[in-house]
Amino acid sequence: MAELTRPDDVREAVRRRYAAAAKSVHAPQEAAGCCNADVSCSDKSGDAVFGQALYDGASRSELPEAAQLASLGCGNPTAVAALHEGETVLDLGSGGGIDVLLSARRVGPTGKAYGLDMTDEMLELARRNARDANAENVEFLKGEIEAIPLPDASVDVVISNCVINLSGDKAQVLREAARVLRPGGRFAVSDVIADEDMDEATKRDMQQWTGCIAGALTRREFEEHLEAAGFGDVEIVETHRVHQHAASAIVRARKAADAGCCTPEALAVCCEPESKSECCGASTADTARARE
Repeated sequence: MAELTRPDDVREAVRRRYAAAAKSVHAPQEAAGCCNADVSCSDKSGDAVFGQALYDGASRSELPEAAQLASLGCGNPTAVAALHEGETVLDLGSGGGIDVLLSARRVGPTGKAYGLDMTDEMLELARRNARDANAENVEFLKGEIEAIPLPDASVDVVISNCVINLSGDKAQVLREAARVLRPGGRFAVSDVIADEDMDEATKRDMQQWTGCIAGALTRREFEEHLEAAGFGDVEIVETHRVHQHAASAIVRARKAADAGCCTPEALAVCCEPESKSECCGASTADTARARE
């Protein structure tokens, strides 16, 4: 049994597993993803706990088949994010692009949907899926969710589907999510949460880590990390069991409306251009300089 030793080990194991998953879309005999000998894709009743079946038929019918086949998530974050026309949304660990494409349709042509992934094979698949879907308001970025390649206060909503638990530094992921969110921005993800009594052997097992289970935070740990990153209104709702010691959950939170508002980077997005009043304690001149 391979054991976790460093965050870089986790990252490389995840990268290899999900590169194989991207290739398996066109070669089912090489299928890879969340499910393995220890983690089933369905529960005892036969209901799916991972993958495309967690999306309703209407959502799936909107998308290329390859985007559906590449879905390895434990939920449907676009169904809980309450996206609005004109918003900018970021999907952490976007994989084959299913949530980015669904988000793009919801925010419309005046909005923007970003997908972030570290795996070349997944990025290639996602960009092909975007072309097949004729999605023009999407952009897929290469990078790590611990170091998001977007400016401060640049997105309205951060979503993710069963990816944060794969990171070796989840606190940093949540800090980065808070950084790129505008004041008042929303965090709405589907992720795996571990039971408090998950055994140490399961936590350390690298195969289960890349299979979406062992890296999971407990509810208490998730709440603590979100609050430490500057989020409030934290809500965690379990949706279904995915393992003897873990469950899928909807995790929602909101960045404080005035969080980071007085930094130079944020002044330009905190205030309306026509405002004549002070913004977050900054003078009108300071605000004008920030926009230049």
